[in-house]
Amino acid sequence: MSVVRFAILVGCLLAVGCATTPTPRQEVKPTADTTGQENEGRVRSRLRTELAAGYFERGNLSIALEEIGLALSADPTYAPAYNIAGLIYTSLKQDGLAEQNFTQALSLNPQDSDANHNYGWFLCQRKREREGIKFFLAAVRNPLYQTPERSYLNAALCARNIGDAAAMEEYLRLALQLRPNFPPALYYLAEIAFGRGDYLAARQHLGALARLVSPSPEVLWLGVRVERKLGDKNSEDSYALQLRNNFPDSAQARALLAGQYE
Repeated sequence: MSVVRFAILVGCLLAVGCATTPTPRQEVKPTADTTGQENEGRVRSRLRTELAAGYFERGNLSIALEEIGLALSADPTYAPAYNIAGLIYTSLKQDGLAEQNFTQALSLNPQDSDANHNYGWFLCQRKREREGIKFFLAAVRNPLYQTPERSYLNAALCARNIGDAAAMEEYLRLALQLRPNFPPALYYLAEIAFGRGDYLAARQHLGALARLVSPSPEVLWLGVRVERKLGDKNSEDSYALQLRNNFPDSAQARALLAGQYE
């Protein structure tokens, strides 16, 4: 079965150390999940769906859509094809068709964590955060789901959008329970701790993050402000030096030079 996730990743900052904060993006991740008892139509549909996923990942939406049409002609009950169709129509900004396909995927397989995840993010991006969070939580209830921490992260960001700081923190902590060294959860928990004045906790989260990935401008800037609040001039200067040297053209470096710490 080909699986396509519409996920929030940590961007290069938290994943491989380049200069960005976590932003929404699409991730295509084919996986195998067959019973060995597929009929001919199901096999054709699965293969066409995998082709569609590949074209979708490369940004060739027109051919991806053609392949999905062929997949559904071969087997109109193959749920992953509707999931990918939902992603394609989302990218084409055809929201009605996107939602129709996501809901069809889930009507065929309500336990599909990928479809739940993707539909949840679709809803959150359309100011329907409370609905979207329900689908993220449905995704993590499947014990076979391989990346539940990502759904918890997305639920946290949806909660952030509606100003529910308590829920955001809860979902981030649940993500860390599943994956203790999950960089985006550490970053956002540091941000939350800083916002409520718990600077020692913010320092602890940033320290854990620094052991995992190279810092981005956002992480370094948060570090500057945390250490400034704690009165640790040496640590503040260390963060500031890295920010000026490594990201001199960033908005954070400009704020540092202007002394705009708040």
